[in-house]
Amino acid sequence: MFFTYLRRELRRRRKAALVVASGLALGIALVIVVSSVSSGMEKAQGKVLQSLYGLGTDMTVTKAAAPPTSTGQRPRFNFDANDNGSDKEQSSDRVMVQGFQTLAASTVSKVDSQHGVADSVGGLSLQVIRVNGQFTRGQFQQNGNGGGNRGGRQGGQQPPQGRVEGGGADFDVNNYSVYGTDVTKPALGPLTSSKITSGRTFTTSETNTEVVVADTSYAKEKKLSVGGTVTVKGVKFKVIGIATPDSGDAAANLYMPLQQAQTLAGAKDKVTTIYVKASDSQQISSVKSAIQKNISGTTVTTSADLANTVSGSLSTASDLASNVGKWLSIAVLVAAFLVAGLLTSSAVSRRVREFGTLKALGWKSGRVTRQVVGEAIVNGLVGGVLGIALGLAGAYAVTEISPSLQAQVGGSGGGGGQGGFGGPGRRVASKALDVTLTAPVSLSTIAGAVALAVAGGLIAGAFGGWRASRLRPADALRRVE
Repeated sequence: MFFTYLRRELRRRRKAALVVASGLALGIALVIVVSSVSSGMEKAQGKVLQSLYGLGTDMTVTKAAAPPTSTGQRPRFNFDANDNGSDKEQSSDRVMVQGFQTLAASTVSKVDSQHGVADSVGGLSLQVIRVNGQFTRGQFQQNGNGGGNRGGRQGGQQPPQGRVEGGGADFDVNNYSVYGTDVTKPALGPLTSSKITSGRTFTTSETNTEVVVADTSYAKEKKLSVGGTVTVKGVKFKVIGIATPDSGDAAANLYMPLQQAQTLAGAKDKVTTIYVKASDSQQISSVKSAIQKNISGTTVTTSADLANTVSGSLSTASDLASNVGKWLSIAVLVAAFLVAGLLTSSAVSRRVREFGTLKALGWKSGRVTRQVVGEAIVNGLVGGVLGIALGLAGAYAVTEISPSLQAQVGGSGGGGGQGGFGGPGRRVASKALDVTLTAPVSLSTIAGAVALAVAGGLIAGAFGGWRASRLRPADALRRVE
């Protein structure tokens, strides 16, 4: 009887039911679109952060660089200027630790022993300045009248008269970054944010082998290929692989085993960055506090800290989605629920005689209320189906359009240096990354939409049911619909 009457009433009041369902559908669709776009923002931001610290890394431990002093040693380059009449190309490399002060390699073990740390690995960030070129001797050009005795000078000849033409020095300065990575733990560090597209990566036995992995952009610029060699400070390294970063920007131009990097920089048993993986992602804050408390002089930067430094159109869009979009969704939902409730209550007012008759025939107030609530819930479910369909269509449209957003990451508040969270002095501190926005819809979002639809129906039914329960048969029968 309940379902028969329900079906008949919904069919008889199709237009009113469609209005209520449509209002709820718009609110639910907006919630789905905003929620999916917010998820897309988080995914895009995760891409940016992943390109900085690599997969599996939850935080880094560094020591802020000391402020520069006027007495600090500047890079010096020594060249020969032999007077042997030959012009020979000369070169000199200066290898410097970049971005942060160095930490003792034993600090890695201290970090690894902290509660909540699953694994940690050290790395050394270097900057190489290479100056190469040659000196060219000038040619002395004698004047035509520069010889012989002049002015009555006796007893000798005047020195030849003329000038030196040509000659000089032509030197080129090349600046590139090198990162020493611990090859015994390949699952951590910035190289994990790149994919080996040619050749291979390091093996765990190559702890002190003269091999490198080159970033794809640098390899293309310098025409490096797998099997070729690159010289750093007079040492020839074999290129074993080409790495392509997932987000378009690499941590360094060249990667080499940590011990080799320490030898080149004269920084034995030193690291600049410690990459840390937490055993539980929910305890990252407590792990950060423990490291800062137990290992003095260090700065711990988490992915959440770095996320606050992301700027550009990605940050703007994320703020709009999380703030404006959230409040707009809430406002539309509240409006939709109120309209649904008012329309249901209004429909009850127009059905006074009907409900009065049903009460006169023996229907209890509770049964009338359940009938009204049942109709409202069905309207809500219909609105939910329509809202989910509209929301999925909106999310699909955003994904298909795939708008491109820019993200620029500055150094974190306590990170020091120019490398920010990543450590190896990444160029992304001054270079914008392009990321594509998508709008993934999760099952939890759809479940939430269904819950909103039911809630909308219940709210609307509560308005109408309360109104219907207050009707008295004698008063209802005296009114004409």
